[in-house]
Amino acid sequence: MRYINSLAVSTAAALAVIAPATANAVTVLDFEGIGDQQPVGDFYAPDFVFSPDTLAIIDQDAGGTGNFANEPSASTVMFFLNSNNAVLNALNGFDTGFSFFYSSSTAATVNIWSGLNATGTLLGSINLAAQNTVNCGGDPTGTFCNFTNIGTTFEGTAFSIDFGGTANQTAYDNITFGSATAGGAVPEPATWALFILGFALVGGALRSKRLNRMTTIRYS
Repeated sequence: MRYINSLAVSTAAALAVIAPATANAVTVLDFEGIGDQQPVGDFYAPDFVFSPDTLAIIDQDAGGTGNFANEPSASTVMFFLNSNNAVLNALNGFDTGFSFFYSSSTAATVNIWSGLNATGTLLGSINLAAQNTVNCGGDPTGTFCNFTNIGTTFEGTAFSIDFGGTANQTAYDNITFGSATAGGAVPEPATWALFILGFALVGGALRSKRLNRMTTIRYS
C-alpha cells in the first residue's frame, strides 16, 4: 500500500481543536497554516476536537513531506496516524450534511454519530474507494494525486465522526460541516477542456461587444 507521508512519521499525542460550526451553518476546515507533520492542535479552537495522532502535512512541492498532489486547498491536508484513534468530536453538533475531499490507497468507511467519541446512533456513512492514482491530472509529482469530493446528508444532529481504517493511507482536505458537498471544489481534470472552451466563447463575445462599441465610443 502507498502511504501519504514519504518519510518516517513520529509525533506526540495531542488533541486538535477546530473551527466553530453551528447547526445550519457551513464551516470548512482546510488545514492551511499548520506546520508539516504537526498536530492540528487548537488551530481552529474551540468547537471541534480531533483525537490524538491527527496531523497536518504539507505537499512536497511546497517544502513539506506529503506524498500528494492536486489538493483542493493550497498545500496542506490532514491525515491520521492511528486508525483506532481517528475520531473528530463536534462539541456544538452539526446537521444537514457532512463532506470532504479525500485521496486514499485503501477502501474505508467514515461514520457519522449522534454522540461524542463515535457513540450513540449512526446517522450516516461515507464509503471511500482506493482511488488515489485514478484519472490524475495537473500536478504529476504526488502519488496521492486524485482528490475526490464526497459527502452525505443525514437527519438529526451529529456530534462526532469516525475516520477509522485510514491511518497514513488517506488524506483529507476541506472538511465541511453542514453540506453534502465539500467547500472549495476544484474541477475534475476531464472538465478543464469545457472550461477553456467556455472561457474562449465568453472572450470572443466580449471582444465582439468591444468591437461594436468602438464604432460609437472612443477610449483614451
